[in-house]
Amino acid sequence: MGNSTDLKVVPDTSVIIDGRISEKIRSGDYTNAKIIIPEAVVAEIEAQANRGLEIGYKGLEELQSIQELSRKGLVDVSFVGIRPSPDQVKLAKGGEIDALIRSVGEELGAKFVTGDRIQAEVALARGMDVEYLKPSLFELTPLKIEDFFSDDTMSVHLKNGVLPMAKRGSIGDVKFVPIRDTPCTYGELHYISRELSERARSDNESFVELSSTGASVLQIRNMRIAISNPPFSDDIEITAVRPVASVRLEEYRLSDQLKERVLMQRGVLIAGPPGAGKSTFAAGLANYLHENGYVVKTMESPRDLQVPAEITQYAPLEGDMTNTADVLLLVRPDYTIYDEVRKTHDFEIFGDMRLAGVGMVGVVHANRPVDAVQRLIGRVELGIIPQVVDTVVFIDKGEVSKVQVLEFTVKVPFGMTEADLARPVILISDFESGQVEYEIYTFGEQVVVMPVSEEARKPTWKLAENEIRSLMERYVNGPVEVEMISDSKAVVKVSDYEIPQVIGKNGSTIAKIEKQLGLSVDVRELIGKGGKRESSNSELRPAVEQTKRHIILDVPDLSTHDVEIFIGQDYLFTATVSRHGEIKIRKNSHVAADILDALEAGEAIVVKPV
Repeated sequence: MGNSTDLKVVPDTSVIIDGRISEKIRSGDYTNAKIIIPEAVVAEIEAQANRGLEIGYKGLEELQSIQELSRKGLVDVSFVGIRPSPDQVKLAKGGEIDALIRSVGEELGAKFVTGDRIQAEVALARGMDVEYLKPSLFELTPLKIEDFFSDDTMSVHLKNGVLPMAKRGSIGDVKFVPIRDTPCTYGELHYISRELSERARSDNESFVELSSTGASVLQIRNMRIAISNPPFSDDIEITAVRPVASVRLEEYRLSDQLKERVLMQRGVLIAGPPGAGKSTFAAGLANYLHENGYVVKTMESPRDLQVPAEITQYAPLEGDMTNTADVLLLVRPDYTIYDEVRKTHDFEIFGDMRLAGVGMVGVVHANRPVDAVQRLIGRVELGIIPQVVDTVVFIDKGEVSKVQVLEFTVKVPFGMTEADLARPVILISDFESGQVEYEIYTFGEQVVVMPVSEEARKPTWKLAENEIRSLMERYVNGPVEVEMISDSKAVVKVSDYEIPQVIGKNGSTIAKIEKQLGLSVDVRELIGKGGKRESSNSELRPAVEQTKRHIILDVPDLSTHDVEIFIGQDYLFTATVSRHGEIKIRKNSHVAADILDALEAGEAIVVKPV
């Protein structure tokens, strides 16, 4: 049959990309056959190559190989059929291109050759003569990129024209070092890229995680490979990352209390700086949970946690982790490991699954344990944070350096004394000592993450001063100065003419302010700003404000008066103060420029009545 001159062969895209047709010709199976290539195959391969996908380039090379064999007289090659429209190419995954390719085989009564199981089944269902070529199982020979790795190499970084670099060392002591004296070449990287792409498709334990124009991410066994090409990157670049250790939870020397805690379907964040060993700990925790009889799944993009085969690793379903979460909520695992939680969308998914009763472990980047909790603020409603996350495990240099626990209570925040200031507070405590280290609560319109210690008292005063100043500016137009003199008392200074409106009738306004702040407020006169006379010759030091178009001198005590403005002792100009107590000067004037220069130099602006 293989030598029959009447044999007509119509291949589909899969066998062209795999190089199976030229292989069959060389083996004699298709000698003297008519190889009829549908234009739809060419269009699909061309589209893939234009997107920078390696399979597109492989397909083009196979077409060239078939043409070369044709020139040698081994086969007859022709191109037939309809070239698909751009819309049909975009709908290739829906079967539009496959249908066009099959139609060529049907019309010509040819043998239809495919390496796609579904394509073969559809063709058989339509009564076609089908030859299904199962994907070849290649012998897994060492990859060239493995030559760049040593036992202590975490990642390899290759770029055209640049010395190969690697991150080497133990967790916590990683160094970025060159690993060769000569730079990478384009041909070398192109070969490595091709080899990796072939392995991802031929190895049952490897796969293509992402494939886009100019970029692809592959998972080759325990290696995660990122390949980028122009126009996405300025040159071809390959980055390969692999775990240097698989650590069991017993090796972290955790207390029995902590081990018991994580077995209670908690909300756990594993936090730490880059390269600290967070994912390694997460994999160890997943294995520990599995060994204790829990159903454990993972949500990863890409999937690179080193976990037992019994733990199923899920990627984003149709490109969105929300869809993955929906599936997992139906599967109902006891615990889900979410690696990594970075964007607001990730935190929302994490929170939704936790509130649905699933034990969650999230991996986040943070330089301090409390930073991991702060990343939840604004993304998860404040009152339910302890329900979403109740344990933070901080990893540093491959070790568990700190564990914090969260709980919800109602109390007077640290540093405040008035009993009626009690409010919902989230307590962050050290797990080992039980000592409260931070409190999270609302203060006015602000969410406060407050350190709880004697050393932290003074910083809390500064925060309180800012909040008091913001509140007082609602009651006065002029400048406000605030000074905390104890945990329960503040001195507020405003212009003398604004003191009555701050106090209010029978002290009603200040009483309202004090109740709102939870502090005693002593209102005093502000000297030297906002219209207070500073000398016997009635000189005023105005408050200076800036708008988009004007500089405004604020002298409410001299409203409707004619005044002279000085910089120090030097006369500048004469003006009439508006009835609102303002002198407006256009920013593009020479006078405005002189005033701004004076302010920058620290010179006094003086207003004198004429």
